[in-house]
Amino acid sequence: MRRVAHRVHAFQIDPINVLVRAQYMPAYARLGPYPARVLDTLAYERRELFEYYGHQASLLPTTTYPLFRWRMDAHAAAQSGHWRVDPGFSAAVLAEIEARGPLGSSDLGERGRRGKPADGWWWNDGKRVMSSLLVAGRLAVAGRRGIEQLYDLTERVIPPAVLDVTPPEPDEAKRELLLLAARAMGVATARDLADYFHIGGPYDRGADPSVTRVPGLVADLVDDGRLLAVAVDGWRDRAYLHPDTQVPRKVDARTLLSPFDSLIWERKRTQRLFGFDYRIEIYVPEAKRVHGYYVLPFLLGDRLVARVDLKADRRGDALLVQAAYAEPGTDHAELAAELGAELHTLRAWLGLDRLIVRRRGDLAGALRQACR
Repeated sequence: MRRVAHRVHAFQIDPINVLVRAQYMPAYARLGPYPARVLDTLAYERRELFEYYGHQASLLPTTTYPLFRWRMDAHAAAQSGHWRVDPGFSAAVLAEIEARGPLGSSDLGERGRRGKPADGWWWNDGKRVMSSLLVAGRLAVAGRRGIEQLYDLTERVIPPAVLDVTPPEPDEAKRELLLLAARAMGVATARDLADYFHIGGPYDRGADPSVTRVPGLVADLVDDGRLLAVAVDGWRDRAYLHPDTQVPRKVDARTLLSPFDSLIWERKRTQRLFGFDYRIEIYVPEAKRVHGYYVLPFLLGDRLVARVDLKADRRGDALLVQAAYAEPGTDHAELAAELGAELHTLRAWLGLDRLIVRRRGDLAGALRQACR
């Protein structure tokens, strides 16, 4: 798990639990069945991972904490936009956490107003203040109670050896994050690299009007020899490679990818790499969905060859395949055999007894046969 964490550098967190919480799937995709509690142990007991806004809300290696201090400092100085908070209420929340922490927003003596902001999620002032203090580095997530975050003072969560590190100046920290992204992705454009940790993205624009000029930072890394500029057949834009990248002779992979897996975060890159047009349809009205609600791409070898709409029916003790679709040019019988075996592995990892394949999708018939 440590090797995976320090290779991909970020496990995105998402509250949707149709199959399994998003942060647990990337390690499954790379390691196969593993005890999911290991991730929680590393994060909330051993403090080797911490929650922060890397690529969206993510679990990140604690060793990278100094590389995000520039983002925290910018938000602490700005306290603007989405993260605007009342200073008095914020001070009261901090004082209560200092005296009683770690606390969830439901534990606060005064939670303030409650409403539904423009982003569509229900928040109260207490939760908003806690999130604001997290992004500003004043609080950290000490643990979770179900999906509810428990906040505490940063110095009581992040190990002193990490907090005592002098952070790099902002541009150098961003260069280091771009290098981590390059190591994680293998080959990527400047836009791909920036997207990995959302450098210059919405979190940064909200705190600092002067948006980071990523191409200049990438050019610095090329000039220093820390990145290699390369050309990829069929790609319009220049690509970049970490000097330590090793290209395998073959890729022998078989796994299902969460919609929140870092391999497919950037949809345009997914299209460039795999010729695979993918979108998350969770927020698409049901009548307009093409492939389903919670669709996972199926990686076989070095290709994305199918997609399946999955649901863990915990009451019925079954993994449900709501729909299954093959990519063009695939042999349905061979593909169904491989996918069926992987679905049984996933079912067992989830602790479910049965696998049920519905009839929707052009691969469903062959998959039903393979899974009998």
